[in-house]
Amino acid sequence: MAESLVTFLVKCFYLMLPAYFANMAPVIVKKINLLAFPIDFNKRIGNKPILGKNKTFRGLIFGVIFAIIVAYLQFLLYGAELFRNFSFLNYQNWLLFGFLMGLGALVGDLAKSFIKRRLGLKPSERFVPVDQIDFVIGALVFVMPLLEITFKIFLTSLILSFVLDIIINHIAFHLRVRNEKW
Repeated sequence: MAESLVTFLVKCFYLMLPAYFANMAPVIVKKINLLAFPIDFNKRIGNKPILGKNKTFRGLIFGVIFAIIVAYLQFLLYGAELFRNFSFLNYQNWLLFGFLMGLGALVGDLAKSFIKRRLGLKPSERFVPVDQIDFVIGALVFVMPLLEITFKIFLTSLILSFVLDIIINHIAFHLRVRNEKW
C-alpha cells in the first residue's frame, strides 16, 4: 500500500528533528557566556568578517549536543510502534546520527553566513530561501553515510523545513525569543 502524503511529511519532520533542535540551539543558549567567542576569531577577509561575531563556539557545541539528545530520545522512542512507523532508520547509531545531523546543520548555517558576508549582507539581513534551508542541506548531506537520502526525502524535507522555519521564527519573534522575524 502506498504511503500517504501526511505520513511521509511526518516521517521527514521526525527525521529532521535533531537538525531542527541544532538550528534552534544557538538562539536558546545565547545568554550562556560559556564558549561565547566567534568561530572565526573575529578574522576578516578583506574588509568583511569571515563568518561574523554571531557564529560562536557556544552555538556550534550546544547545537551538536541538542541534536545528540534528540537522536537519543528518538532511539528510546523507537521501541514504540507509533514511532517506528514514523522512522526512516532504527536509531541504533543514535550518537553518530545525532552528531552528524547537528554538525551538518550548523556547518550548513556557517556556509550560508560565509556567503552572506562575501555578499556584504548583515547577519540579520534576509537571504531567502537560503536562510530557511541551509541547515537542512547540511544535515542531510552529513547523514548520507548512515541513511539513503532519496530525492523525495531531500525535496520534501527542504520544502517542509522552509515553511516551518518561517512559522517558527515568526512565533519566536512575537514571543521575543528572536530579534528578527527571519
